[in-house]
Amino acid sequence: MIPLSLGEIAVVTGGTVAGDSAVTMTAPAVLDGRQAEPGGLFVAIPGERADGHDYVGQAGQAGAVAVDVRAALQALAVHVVARLRDGLTVAGVTGSRGKTSTKDLLATVLSSAAPTIATTGSLNNELGVPLTMLRADAATRFLVLEMGARRIGDIAALTGLVAPDIAVVTNVGQAHLSHFGSRKAIAKAKGELVQGLAPGGTAILNADDPRVAAMRALTDGGVLTFGHAEHADVRVLDLTLDRLARPSFTLRTADASAPVTLPLVGSHQALNASAAAAAGLAAGVPLEGAAAALDTASLSKWRLELRDLADGAVLLNDSFNADPDSARAALDALAAIEGGRRIAVLGEMLELGDDSEAEHRAVGEYAASRADLVVAVGEAARPIADGAGQRAVALGGNDAAVDWLRGHLAAGDVVLVKASRAARLDEVAAALL
Repeated sequence: MIPLSLGEIAVVTGGTVAGDSAVTMTAPAVLDGRQAEPGGLFVAIPGERADGHDYVGQAGQAGAVAVDVRAALQALAVHVVARLRDGLTVAGVTGSRGKTSTKDLLATVLSSAAPTIATTGSLNNELGVPLTMLRADAATRFLVLEMGARRIGDIAALTGLVAPDIAVVTNVGQAHLSHFGSRKAIAKAKGELVQGLAPGGTAILNADDPRVAAMRALTDGGVLTFGHAEHADVRVLDLTLDRLARPSFTLRTADASAPVTLPLVGSHQALNASAAAAAGLAAGVPLEGAAAALDTASLSKWRLELRDLADGAVLLNDSFNADPDSARAALDALAAIEGGRRIAVLGEMLELGDDSEAEHRAVGEYAASRADLVVAVGEAARPIADGAGQRAVALGGNDAAVDWLRGHLAAGDVVLVKASRAARLDEVAAALL
């Protein structure tokens, strides 16, 4: 981040300095006092479980020089990016699923060309976006911001902080359906990213998703499309998977083509890669350069991480989050990995609204077609077991799942762990590791 004196911060945020106004903030802003660094900014936010103000002392002991709150954090982020804007290209990424993976892939592509700052993990809300903005400095040429939404207006508020030069929309699915009420409303919310483009900006749209493709009408700027469709500007062709379900394919445009071999699991990652390559083109990265960078890509944690277990089994940890579409993609990846038995450990998928039970049952039916055993974890996931029928085992919670797996896993088995974040199936994966 760029150095800022407490006096300058106070002017920008309308605050008052309690101490020496000449003290300079030189380290990142954080929400967790345990992560504070000397010269950093601790953002004290009241939360559902804890109030950040209670940890001001802890942050101070770690060397933080300033304490701030939400509106001030956003104002400060706007100030910092405005100072850097002339030499900075901003890319926003949203979608119902795949946005974090696409953000990671795009960061890989852009980093191959120039210094890049990107959202860490999925810090994509009204706090995470300004925290990422504050990490930019004078050397930064690309700023990649993942933007999430739980209601209409959320993304518009984020683009109000910084208008992106590039807007990537991966898809319109069922994530947060209980909040939005319909896919039409979800499409409207995701379309706010396209509407928030800076003048002369470029929208990067999924040619395979009609709701996303229709967002072309939301901008007078340039549009590039990606996907498997014949009319996509950046098209995925000749997709194959190796024994660990890692995709190889060709990316083709009207003027060029380039081979890609991703070190990631799942055929759906080819679509995410085509989105990243299209956004790279909009940022001036040639297709060949993007393809070479994608060959070295990695993702944020708990997204189809493939790990060997001590007993000779293989763990596919996709426990960060889940909705019906991402669950099916993970199950497809599980089915494509060569090995012994395929075991799907599935927990609750949250925020599906009135269709929740039916969607869980449908995922269970699909899981039975892709896995040898389906382990449904938790009472809310019981409809998954009902859908999977005779291939299913229903267990009461994470401890029971760990015990069952330890007693049943054998060498060569491949076990997928997948659920919404609140189900904390990462604990099951960690116990197996």
